[in-house]
Amino acid sequence: MKERQAWIALNMVPGVGPLCFYALLERFGSAARAFSATEAELQSVPGIGPKIARSILSFPAEASLKGEEDRARELGIKIITGLDPAYPGHLGQIPSKPPVLYVRGDLGEKDQLSIAIVGSRRSTAYGRGVAEELAFELSRCGLTVVSGMALGIDTAVHRGALRARGRTIAVWGSGLDILYPLQNRKLAEEILETGAIISEFPLGTAPVPGNFPRRNRIISGISLGVVVVEADEGSGALITAHFASDQGREVFAVPGSIYLRGSRGCHRLIRMGAKLVETAEDILEELRPQHPLPKEIEKTGWKPSECQLEGEEAILYQLLSDQPLHIDELIQKSGLLPGKVASLLINLEIKGYCRQERGNLFLRAR
Repeated sequence: MKERQAWIALNMVPGVGPLCFYALLERFGSAARAFSATEAELQSVPGIGPKIARSILSFPAEASLKGEEDRARELGIKIITGLDPAYPGHLGQIPSKPPVLYVRGDLGEKDQLSIAIVGSRRSTAYGRGVAEELAFELSRCGLTVVSGMALGIDTAVHRGALRARGRTIAVWGSGLDILYPLQNRKLAEEILETGAIISEFPLGTAPVPGNFPRRNRIISGISLGVVVVEADEGSGALITAHFASDQGREVFAVPGSIYLRGSRGCHRLIRMGAKLVETAEDILEELRPQHPLPKEIEKTGWKPSECQLEGEEAILYQLLSDQPLHIDELIQKSGLLPGKVASLLINLEIKGYCRQERGNLFLRAR
């Protein structure tokens, strides 16, 4: 078995993650040699106990490798190892880098300028709107936009990049033959038209919870920086931000309402030194000194693709404009009771659709 093929096979062995993989490589000098080692030799490697040693010894490497390569070829999936020139440069710099990447679509030199945008699955309309706008603007500036294709913020991020006809990369926490979440099937197809979907997990790997922190380190590792939009304390998006910090990447955070749990993580990141983001320009300003980016963003008149307001909230939002309106005028035009209008305006402001100025004047926030 050639060394490159041995990398693919060793990555498939149950229990052998990146740390074990590189420990074996250091001890034996090659992945191929690890497969011919004795049980005692394997157990002499730090982190390799009896269970993993037996897993390596009993693994049908040749047959499994052939099945994996045949299945990948059938699905149009490329397998890239850390030995290949096509392996992404930024990702190769991080600790415990993935030994193997599975890729649908194409990775290229242009992806050296990538920015990750991540956030909560349980997102608000405000968060999704901000995420989509940032992805749209950054994509128009030539950056590849990276996220995890989860529901909520991630989905909005990919959609924003696609609306700008830019490149976007989705990093999965499962094998590339197992779509997750199922609701994003059409989105996955759209991403593949101009971008890529990648994973470090062998084909057939289910999207179990333990896979997602590993996925998150790839999201940050392949990017110049990570922008967090809406994240409760302890969320996966914060894990991605911590990986970014450890990897020497820039960390950005979008502030939110103090009344929402989904703002707590972002506010904590800002207190810890993350750059506060209100516009895409805030991100570019931080990246420009080291990277070839546009001097300024062209104004686009961008509008959010979704407005999930219903009933009386939708009625009131339609009355708002870029010009401030007094609350009395909104009461008169809407035909709603004064107390109801006041309550609706508070809700719209919390959701990010409305902004209040002095003198009970209100206008659209975006």
